[in-house]
Amino acid sequence: MVTFLQLNTIFLSMIMEAIPFILLGVIVSGLIQTFLSEKWIARLLPQNRYLASLLGCGVGLFFPACECGIVPITRRLLRKGVPLHAGIAFMLTGPIINPVVLFATYIAFGNDWRMVLIRGGAAVVVAYVTAIVISYLYPKLPMRLHEAAMMETAAGDASTISTGHDVVHEPLHQRLYDVMLHAIEEFFSVGKYLVLGAFIAASMQTFIPTSSLLHMGNRPVTASLVMIGLAFVMSLCSEADAFIASSFRSTFSVGALSAFLVFGPMIDIKNTLMLLGVFKGRFVIVLIALVAASTLGTSLLVGRLFG
Repeated sequence: MVTFLQLNTIFLSMIMEAIPFILLGVIVSGLIQTFLSEKWIARLLPQNRYLASLLGCGVGLFFPACECGIVPITRRLLRKGVPLHAGIAFMLTGPIINPVVLFATYIAFGNDWRMVLIRGGAAVVVAYVTAIVISYLYPKLPMRLHEAAMMETAAGDASTISTGHDVVHEPLHQRLYDVMLHAIEEFFSVGKYLVLGAFIAASMQTFIPTSSLLHMGNRPVTASLVMIGLAFVMSLCSEADAFIASSFRSTFSVGALSAFLVFGPMIDIKNTLMLLGVFKGRFVIVLIALVAASTLGTSLLVGRLFG
């Protein structure tokens, strides 16, 4: 009975914590769909993959969305014609380098700007390396079949608009209504994955004791791997995970803590399931492996520099 109550409490707390950010994400997604034209995006993004990925890493500064809401925003940007590598760079850095999360990190670590800089810098490195590798591995969008069909429909709609029809000239109240319609559609599209992911994460937290993982963290490599595993299992919101990470300061090194702070907002159970609803399974596996390998490498470097 106690175990069930614990499972229920963790599950509900995850859902309640994530829903506001899901709502923010789907509203931003609706705004992008309604107000952002493909031509404007094409003019904004450089053709060079290295510059486009770098720009994607920086856009997160202006989008205060956590990992719960970043997937629908990224999906909408890809539908609008943003290159995959730039979209992935934004998706990975957005939940970490936005001002809300950086400020939360500053507070959680006792007003320590060093951890803020380490977290932000490591996130950009991991996202940039991952995005560049993805750009070579996947020259075409690895979307699921229903997503690809929706993108073709969107392209047809965009072609219709460019021929002079009046969507662009709709009154503001109609366009805001369109934003809400897109947001509602997006919310129910990703919401089921959030619920399933939160339940799996809550179950793992309930039945797998954290202490058994902590005993494995005696060496830099294993410590970082343990923290990567904890970040994935705990599925914390990026606004809250810094406070959990700070509680491990007496147990783990700065490098291992950076692995937790970087990997969790990029890849956890909740957004893995959301990604599987958008991208092909093989692509999601490759993405997780790249992020994990890059996070491990940067955490070991951070440990050597600041350990």
